[in-house]
Amino acid sequence: MPNRHSPDVVIVGAGAVGAACAYYAARSGLTVAVVDRGPVAGGTTGAGEGNLLVSDKEAGPELDLALLSTRLWRDLSATLPPETEYEPKGGLVVAPDEPALKALRVFAEGQRAAGVTAAEIPADRLADLEPHLAPGLAGGFHYPQDAQVQPAQAAARLLAASGAALHLGEEVTGILLGPSGAVRGVRTARRELLAPAVVNAAGTWGGELARMAGVHLPVLPRRGFVLVTEPLPRIVRHKVYAADYIADVASGSAALQSSAVVEGTPGGPVLIGATRERVGFDRGLSTEALRRLAAQAAALFPVLADVQVLRAYHGFRPYLPDHLPAIGADPRVPGLHHACGHEGAGIGLAPATGALLAAALTGAAPPLDPAPFRPERDFGPADPAGTAESRTADTGTAESRTADTGTAESRTADTGPAEAGPADPVPPQEQQS
Repeated sequence: MPNRHSPDVVIVGAGAVGAACAYYAARSGLTVAVVDRGPVAGGTTGAGEGNLLVSDKEAGPELDLALLSTRLWRDLSATLPPETEYEPKGGLVVAPDEPALKALRVFAEGQRAAGVTAAEIPADRLADLEPHLAPGLAGGFHYPQDAQVQPAQAAARLLAASGAALHLGEEVTGILLGPSGAVRGVRTARRELLAPAVVNAAGTWGGELARMAGVHLPVLPRRGFVLVTEPLPRIVRHKVYAADYIADVASGSAALQSSAVVEGTPGGPVLIGATRERVGFDRGLSTEALRRLAAQAAALFPVLADVQVLRAYHGFRPYLPDHLPAIGADPRVPGLHHACGHEGAGIGLAPATGALLAAALTGAAPPLDPAPFRPERDFGPADPAGTAESRTADTGTAESRTADTGTAESRTADTGPAEAGPADPVPPQEQQS
């Protein structure tokens, strides 16, 4: 007979989103257990770049969520340990020509109306912010609210601060339902965790966990690659990307897309992304994706053309067809809640997601309108229900999957392992856009 434990809520997934849900649920007075078949940050979070961005989001529900998270991350930075590496370095979006700059102006105007600070930078002032940028750019926009964290450390420190009971290396094999169809906990090979509420924070595997409860949630993996250079002086000061990155983020195409996203790190390596493609959990190395990234980065920062790339790796973002995460109670199964489908923005959106979930769990007033994130909403004709893509299997770790099998440099230093933190041993990480 498996061991039985009875917290108020069980959270499946020990990445940034699951950790934030645990943190805010505990702050609301709930007892919490977190279960993951891998380690803390063993999936998408561990392959993430730690982006806390408002710059890439158009006015609407996701931007509202990002602005709330921006404020919450700022508050958290004052209480979490310095290993979290909160860095409010700001973002710079550049346009190659006048039509692209005009489009950025329209985009930024809508963002400003929603509360974003965005300052246009004329072409002759770009070098003031980034001295090594390529000449000939038409201009850009500076977003001082953009920031960065070390994602694996952030997840570990949030979990430690939550006081949640951690059950790592335990795969959830079933959602326990009562006679009325309501959730009553989860089952792993080692134990039953009995609780009146279960939160699906399983990242790329959120759809599979939903199926265990008998509901449909069309979460799919969207693969992305990143290049890591040799350690360099801090030649890139901000998060810098080309304007076409915004269109790639919003696209629903399954084909390979790439646009230059470049940032320096405190440890010295420069990280270069970002690609997007839907290929299931295919872990193969795409030389075309890496070639595009290298060429685009060198076009944006010519100084990188002769820099050595030490390694490349990839991970999988949890993608939903309408590009909004699923957050909140699922009326189809009482007691089931979702916090997944954030694609590449999960780390940035984690605190606001946790705050919304805590409100749903306790019946408190939500910090913003949760309606756009309803998990039972109609995902439209792009919903891949029943397709081969939605059934692609994988054998990686639980929260979601990183295909990297080598050692990784820390954002803090590239010469030794990152400090694990009190929650769980966390491997040193690079970060992915």
